[in-house]
Amino acid sequence: MELLRRRLLAATVCAVLVERVHAVLPQLPEALSLLDELHQALATGNPLLVMVSLEGCPFCRVARENYLIPMHDRQGLPVVQVDMRSKKLIKNFQGIMQTHDDWIRSMQVRVAPTILFFGRGGVELVERMSGGYIPDFYGAYLDERLRQAKVLVAS
Repeated sequence: MELLRRRLLAATVCAVLVERVHAVLPQLPEALSLLDELHQALATGNPLLVMVSLEGCPFCRVARENYLIPMHDRQGLPVVQVDMRSKKLIKNFQGIMQTHDDWIRSMQVRVAPTILFFGRGGVELVERMSGGYIPDFYGAYLDERLRQAKVLVAS
């Protein structure tokens, strides 16, 4: 009985620690209203970047922490995250509520991470970035797609 009690205590402590570590990890803003977030992005002359992520995905973590969060935090780039398999609700570009997972399926995204670049009317501006890519080139591909998307937003 004592062994069981110790194991339960250890499991509880581990769960609390994991929750606290997760809470302090850098995160992107969660998408709440793609319609509103797009309007805010366009008002600053930027496309809206949407990162499709999957919990536990190591490639998602690299894309988020090494590229997207720094661009969001330092450059003010409008980036939001939606999560595969999540039942959290968002308002899509048409103003309709749906789950993250349903929206991702409607966009035919099958790989995490995927970065999408949106302009007026919720139209994808440039080719999406699907998957992890080669780390040495990920930043260059992201910068090039972002440059192309900004040109299209400005025109």
